[in-house]
Amino acid sequence: MRALATTVLALALVAGPALAAPPPPTKKIELTNMMGRWYEVARLPNKIQTGCQGGTSDWQRTGDGFAVVQACHKGSLSAPVTEWKAKAKVLDTRTNAKLQMTFFNGLVRQEYWVLDHRADQGWLILGTPGGRSVWLMSQRPTLPSGVKSQAVARIKQLGYDVGRLEFPQPARN
Repeated sequence: MRALATTVLALALVAGPALAAPPPPTKKIELTNMMGRWYEVARLPNKIQTGCQGGTSDWQRTGDGFAVVQACHKGSLSAPVTEWKAKAKVLDTRTNAKLQMTFFNGLVRQEYWVLDHRADQGWLILGTPGGRSVWLMSQRPTLPSGVKSQAVARIKQLGYDVGRLEFPQPARN
């Protein structure tokens, strides 16, 4: 889920064509599954993450939600780390899959949805309600090719153009 945070920040400031809105999440996600480090596997292009490699999102539970630190290396893995800090709050306690993230001391707010996840395979798909942004996040720096193919197929089922996905270099452990 750490990669989720990186994905979330990028979604907040993205500019691009919206797709048909994805269906709202219905699958419940346990909040404990959100904690820890998440690695970015794939994303739709967005302005904030242009050139980002080795994206991660670190999620830590706080009293009323999560503290999130998103990071990446602009240009290459040898570049310095760029970080964004955010706060995340659950908007739908029925599924825990709708989150509001705030960045820059609350100046920027964006809703993100956990559109699907497979705890047994360690991945989740995060997107914005309007369909502009999507990320594939993993609990490991890389996913086995078969698992990655299944997750990308699911992104396509959700209505995203998987031909536009970017697959940045994975973060080092």
